Amino acid sequence: MAALPDLVAMRERLVEAVYSGLRTVRDSNGEEVTYRSQGELKAALVSLNREIQVRESELGCSRIVYPATSKGLW
Repeated sequence: MAALPDLVAMRERLVEAVYSGLRTVRDSNGEEVTYRSQGELKAALVSLNREIQVRESELGCSRIVYPATSKGLW
């Protein structure tokens, strides 16, 4: 399976394909995949997002950000 940065790049290409109406996507290995419909593209995107989420949780990456604010009084 591909590394996390490769999966993220693949997701970006899939998102572009979904919103541009394209049905053919080239992956990081140079292989070309042609989907039959926008539904297949979206299903692939959902699957890819799940895989990325699993990989990020394995690495201890957190998607929750806690902003640190102050009024300038220390």
